[in-house]
Formats: sequence, structure tokens, C-alpha cells
Amino acid sequence: MAVLTSASGILSLLDEPQPDLQVYALQNLNNLVNEFWAEISDSVAKIEILYEDPQFSQRELAALVASKVYYHLGELDDSVTFALGAGKFFDLTEKSEYVDTIISKCIDKYIEQRTRQPENEAEIDSRLQDVVERMFQRCIDDKEYEQGIGIALEARRLDVVKTMIEKGSPSKLLPYVLEVCMTLVQNLDFRNQVLRLLVSLYHELQEPDYISISQCLVHLNDHSACNELLQGLIEKDQELMAYQIAFDLEESATQDFLLKIIKELPQPETTQEEGSDKPASGPFQKIRSILSGEETIRLHLEFLYRNNHTDLLILKNTKNALEPRNSMYHSAVTFANAFMHAGTTIDEFLRQNLEWLSRATNWSKFSATAALGVIHKGQLAQSMNLLAPYLPQEGGNSSSVYSEGGSLYALGLINANHGTGVLDYLKNALKDTQNEVIQHGACLGLGVAGMATDNEEIYEELKNTLFSDSAVAGEAAGLAMGLVMLGTANGEVIEEMLQYAHETQHEKIIRGLAVGMSLIMYGKEEKADTLIDQLLDDKDPVLRYGGIYTIAMAYSGTGNNKAIRRLLHVAVSDVNDDVRRAAVTAIGFILLRNPKQVPRIVQLLAESYNPNVRYGAALALGISCAGTGYLDALELLEPMTKDPVDFVRQGALISQAMVLIQQTDATNPKVAGVRKQFEKIISDKHEDSMAKFGAAIAQGIMDAGGRNVTISLVSRNGHANMPAIVGTAVFTQFWYWYPFTHMLSLAFTPTAVIGLNKNLETPKFEFVSNARPSLFAYPPQIKPPSATVVEKVATAVLSTTAKAKARAKKSEKEKGDMMDVDKEQPAAASSSTAAAPSKEDTKEEKPKKKREENFEVLQNMARVVPAQFKYISFKEESRYTPLKKSNVGGIVMLLDKKPGEKEDLIQPSAPSGDGSGASSAEEEAQPFEPFEYPFED
Repeated sequence: MAVLTSASGILSLLDEPQPDLQVYALQNLNNLVNEFWAEISDSVAKIEILYEDPQFSQRELAALVASKVYYHLGELDDSVTFALGAGKFFDLTEKSEYVDTIISKCIDKYIEQRTRQPENEAEIDSRLQDVVERMFQRCIDDKEYEQGIGIALEARRLDVVKTMIEKGSPSKLLPYVLEVCMTLVQNLDFRNQVLRLLVSLYHELQEPDYISISQCLVHLNDHSACNELLQGLIEKDQELMAYQIAFDLEESATQDFLLKIIKELPQPETTQEEGSDKPASGPFQKIRSILSGEETIRLHLEFLYRNNHTDLLILKNTKNALEPRNSMYHSAVTFANAFMHAGTTIDEFLRQNLEWLSRATNWSKFSATAALGVIHKGQLAQSMNLLAPYLPQEGGNSSSVYSEGGSLYALGLINANHGTGVLDYLKNALKDTQNEVIQHGACLGLGVAGMATDNEEIYEELKNTLFSDSAVAGEAAGLAMGLVMLGTANGEVIEEMLQYAHETQHEKIIRGLAVGMSLIMYGKEEKADTLIDQLLDDKDPVLRYGGIYTIAMAYSGTGNNKAIRRLLHVAVSDVNDDVRRAAVTAIGFILLRNPKQVPRIVQLLAESYNPNVRYGAALALGISCAGTGYLDALELLEPMTKDPVDFVRQGALISQAMVLIQQTDATNPKVAGVRKQFEKIISDKHEDSMAKFGAAIAQGIMDAGGRNVTISLVSRNGHANMPAIVGTAVFTQFWYWYPFTHMLSLAFTPTAVIGLNKNLETPKFEFVSNARPSLFAYPPQIKPPSATVVEKVATAVLSTTAKAKARAKKSEKEKGDMMDVDKEQPAAASSSTAAAPSKEDTKEEKPKKKREENFEVLQNMARVVPAQFKYISFKEESRYTPLKKSNVGGIVMLLDKKPGEKEDLIQPSAPSGDGSGASSAEEEAQPFEPFEYPFED
């Protein structure tokens, strides 16, 4: 058979007048086009004429051939146009590169038109619609549901998403859609529509997934539906599930959201507890105490107190190495101690070093007092008593305005995000003082305690402070206004703040307002674009800085490409170093859910000639990769710890600690080296003070919360962890103002498995970690330096003395040998085979190294680090099993297989407001009674 070497013969048939010959030519060309497209392209005009001729019977075939020619010529838009004209001749099931490319281009075009005109189908080319519909059908036929859902979500086709889920396996596809919706769907309104659909589909499952429903409702900010869900579960006698959802809501919802649910719950009812005179709280009362944060805080406090593994020697060595008269060093040790003991209530280091503490002056005294708020974080009931010695007194006779201001800030930190009990006190404290230092502390306290409460009264009080135009008080007021109005996108508030920022002359106030405005737009995505444009176009660099943080807060955790492109543009083009630094730092917030992308994006920026950009790159890595231990991030940070500029070294050291928090030598090879590096920098007399400050804070971060917390900006349920993100954003402002360092404590998340029974008590039960114990063990405590033995100076010995000693030694030895022989005689008589001991016997037997088990049995309330969760399993024969089937971590409700039997409960040991706590009384009387700082101004 002859091999065809040219298509010219067939092409000549196109010039024939008979339509049959032209159809024959097109049929052959369709088969030959992949081989002879270059030759056919010269005659493509003739093929197009046939397609455009309404009298020609095979117009669609002509369109297909023309489409293939244009495809090979690289003219994809023309190719798509003719493919659409080919109608049924364009076969979507054909497995070829041409078909895949054209389908892909059609889908892109369809998505583009749908996103531009989501409501108006009439605007979209019906032929394009037909190709996409056929594509969806192909996905259903091939059971490629996930692919179909992906296209439908991009094209905003809710009807198709629903069809795909129903045709496939809803229980498998729903979690997939939820994850994709939260990570990839960029449009906020459409995302909310998808979440509404998911709520209805989750309800329709044979076993409704209430936990996922509650997650969707939090994203939708629908407190009424959450309230109905909780009440419905109680009515169905599914109390455990209601409690579990309440704990999940407390972890991921805002204060305002939780308070609204609490308000709508039925009034408290009490029942009599079996075998007890004490009334037991009913289910709604329990839900109230969970949603108010009371239960979570109590359990976390108990966990952190019980498992505290802080190494005080690290703190002691750092304190001894850093000159206490330098306020910057004093503050560094204060912050390190606060972080290491965050939430543990243990202030042993402060008690041991009262003399050192008394050297704090002015603002370092403010920070030192505020540190108590971090150490006692969560002691809601005790907060006023703990801080009583430092809080402003009614008579106005104060020992130090700095410790008074610091104590008000501490009060806010203790009640962070749960401030219902102290907001009135803080508001009055702000109203009753004219001192700017006390106002500063009161404003910060109000901001942290009243976070996201949308409280008009507090906002007005803060506004009055702002209008007094004091730089120190105004900076805190501007920031606190943003914290109180967090995520409300209140246009009126934004306008007032922006107007005042343009009027005032104080840079501090402008900065406070700029960061405050960014917080108001938290999570608002494209709704914040107008404000972002306005701020980024401002001639004042401080307001442009605020614009950058508005992008970071509005798009945090979304991975939005438009936001990243904008940040990268500003990072290389703005004339102001602060704005450029902020732009690079903000990338870390945008990519919270995709930390692996960050090292690649900031790689070049980390080598920038501009030290501010390098610093921003370091922080971006620390923020996005916090707690992950990613080696790619650490490899970028390592050279920055030796950077010629001191503040870049500082940023790199802090970020290293953020990445390596809760990592061990076994899970990450860099841990030991990084710890040694921190020590070396702190003890090096020639090192710059900024780098030493960074290393001290880094030590605190690495061992935070008694080595029992991680920095978690995304919660276990996949929600953006709002207090953590906001706390980290304000922490990055320590560049300008050291007291903001304490805000990082909002991001500290205890890592534990805490199992609860139906009475919200902690029963004793065991579970298994299927990994060798050393893999996730606490780091060993550092050993104190061994006492050096002072060698005696050798004394002169006379020769006669030496001879006399030698003779005495010899006679003693002979005596000893005779005694040995006497002892051995009986044995020799009884055993004729007695032989001299062999060399092997005389050697001391070395103790054999015990082989490590490849699993570990853990008790309730044990530390389980994030990387360890995948190794956790629950014993089948155990009395208790977790209610949650997946993602078991944090506070977990337990199903009791033997409900009638008596339970063995873990007794609380942490100090609490009612004086309970088993071991606290034994250790010392009134263990956490406040003590006076003998401060001197």
C-alpha cells in the first residue's frame, strides 16, 4: 500500500463544484489534518468559505477541520470558535491532545463569562454552554465527580455541584466540597451560597454530620441556625454531640457570635444530681458555660499546669547573660518568661528574681506587669484578685503609673477574647484617668478583652481618648477601636478613623489607626478592596502601611492570587521601607493554609539588597510555616541569622522559633543547632542588642506554655483562627512598640487530647500513640554546669618519705594476700575444679541498652503535638471512645460503654477561683497570691 506524502490531491477536490466531492475531501482532510496541517493551512480560507455557506450540508465538518488546522497553527481562540461551530462533530469523548485543549479553553471561556454574568445565562454563547454541559455529563458517566465539582465551583454552577454530590457518594464528596470551598473559592458571596447548599445536603445524610454543619454555619455567621441546631440536638437526646459542637464553636467563632447564641438559648434549668445534695446544671446551662469559654479555659489551664515542662535554667542563663540595666534586655527576658509560662499560672521565675525585677523602669515596668496577663491567661475568675496590687487605686495614690497601665493591659490579656466580666471595669478605668500611660494600658486591655464584640459604648470611650490627641494614648486607642470592631467592616467607623488619621500630626496615632482599620476589615475579602485602594493611594506612608495590613487581614488564609500579586508589586515598587517590609510580611498571612508555597514565593525577596524586605521575608516564613518545621523555610532562614544587618538577624531568629515550636530533635534535625545558636548569640558580648533581643524572644516562643502549646493560625477544623491571626498581626508591630510583643500569646494553642464525659468531667482513660516515645518527647532539661574541682598544688616529697610509704604499702599487700588464701580454703576443699576466673568474667558486664518500643500508652490530658495526631488510636476494649470519628484532638466528648458503672475521675490540680486544686495547697500556702514588685521609677 502506497504511503501518502501530500494532501494536495485531496485539497484540489475542494475546488470542485459538486458538494459530494467537497464533503469527500473534508472527510479525508479530517483524518489527515494532524499530519498535513501545514499544507492544509494554505487552503484554510476555502474550508472557512464552506463553513460559512448556509447551503452546504456538512458545514459542521468544515468547522471541525478548520478548528484542527488553527489548533496546530497555535491560534487557539480561532480553533475554539470553529470547534463550537462543529456541533456534534466535536467529540468530547475522543482521547486526544486537541480535544483536551479545546475543552479546557471552552471551560475557561465559560467560567470567565459566568463570573462576569453569573445571573444572566442569555449572555453566554449557547454552543459554549452545550460543550460544558456535555463535559459535565461525561464526568458523571466516567464517575469523575470531583473533577466535575471543581469545574462547577469555578463556573459558579450550584445546580451541577448538587447533582454531582447526589449522583456520587455524598458522605465522601461533601467533605471534599467543604475543603475546596474554603480554600479555593475566591468569591465570598458564592462561597456562602455553596455553604448554604452544604448545610442542607449534610442534613439529608442518613446520619447527619452535625459537626460539619456547625462549621458551615460559623463561616456563614448564622448564629440563629447554630442555636436551632444545638436546641434540636438536646431535644433528640444527643447531648454529647451538642456539647462537642459547642466546644468547636467556642474554638472558631467570634465573641459576638457566641454571645448571641447564649442569649437565644432557653433559660437555665437545674436538676438534682444523683446521690448528691448539689444541684446539677442541665444541658443548656452546660452549653452556656462551654460557649462562654469557661470550660475550655478551665481544661486548658489544668492541662498547662499539670504538664508544665519549662526549663528555668534556660531563663536563668539568659537573664545572667543580659545586662539588666539595659531596659531592652530586661524586656527581652520578661517576654521570654511570659511566653515560656503562658497560661500555666506559674510565676516562680519572677518570685526567684524580685531584685532583678525591681530594676525595671518606665515602659519596661509596663511590659513586666503586663507579662502577668500572659502567665495567668485564662484565669478569668481570679484576674481582678491577681492584679489587685497593681491596678489603679480609687484614691489615686499610685506607686507607678507604668505598673498601673501594665496591669490594665494584663487584665485584658488574661480575659483575651472572653472579656464579658472585665469590660465595664476597664471602660471605667479609662474614663477615670487623664494619665496617658494608664490610658494606653486601659485601651490595649479593652481592645484585647473586647475583641470582635462590636460594642458601641466601648468604641465611643476609645474615640474620646483618641480625640484627646495624646500620641501615647491615641496609638493604643486607634488599635483598640480596630480590635473591638474586628471584622465588622463598619463604614462609618472606618470613615471616622480615616478622617482623624488625616487630621492628626502624631505618627504614632496614625499608625494605631492604620492597623486598627485593617482589623475592621478582617475576613471581608473583596468587600475591603475600596478601602485598600484608598489607603494604598495615600501619600502618607503610614496609611499605605495600613493598606498593606488591610490586604493581610481581609484576605488572610484565602491564598488569593490577586492579593499576592498586589503585595509583590508593592514589595518591589514602594518608596518607603516600612511599606515594603509590611508587604512581604503580609504574604505569610495570605498563604496560611498553603505554607509550602511561601518559601518558593519569598526566596528571591529573602536575598533582596534591602534589609527591610529581607526582614519581611523572614517574618512571612515564620507566620505561614509556624509549628510545621518545614525544612525549606528553615533553609531560607538560616543564612538570614548571619545577615550583616542586626534587625534581619532578629527577625530570622524569631521566625526560626515560630517554625520549630514543638519540634523535637527526632522530628527535625535543625532543632538542637538552633537552640545552641540562641544561647550563643545571647552570651556573645560582641553581638548586637537587637539580635540578642530576637534570640531571647525566640527562646520563649520555642518553649512557650511550658512546651505544651503551638502557634496555630488555622484551627483543627480548618477555620482561620481569628484571635491567633489578629494576635500575630499586632505582634508584628513590636518593631515600633515592644509591649505589643505580648499579643503573640493570643496565637498559643494548647496541644492535647482532653476527653470529657457527659458531666464535662475528665475520666481516666488511655489511648495509644503508635510512634516511638522519643519521637515526640519533651526536650531534655539542660544540665547545670558541673562544679569545677580545684586541683591542689603538688607538694615536694622527700625521697626517704617515699621509700617509707612504699615499704608500708608492700607489707599491707602481703597481709591481704594471706587473708585471701585463708578465705578460699573451704571452697577449694569442696570443689576440686575451682579455677581462676576467666578474663571475660572479670570484665564488668555493661548494661544492655533497652530497645525502645514503637508505641506509647498515653493518659487523658496528655500532650499530643500536631504531627503526632495521625499516630493516635483508641483501644477497642476501652470503656471510652471519642464521639468524633475523625480529626480527634483538643477537647473531645467521650461515649461511655458502661454508663451505669462508677467513673474514675482525674482530680483538678491547677489553682482555681474556688480554692480547689489538690497539689497547689501542698506545694505552698496560697500559691498564686499576688506579690508586690518593689519598683522604682
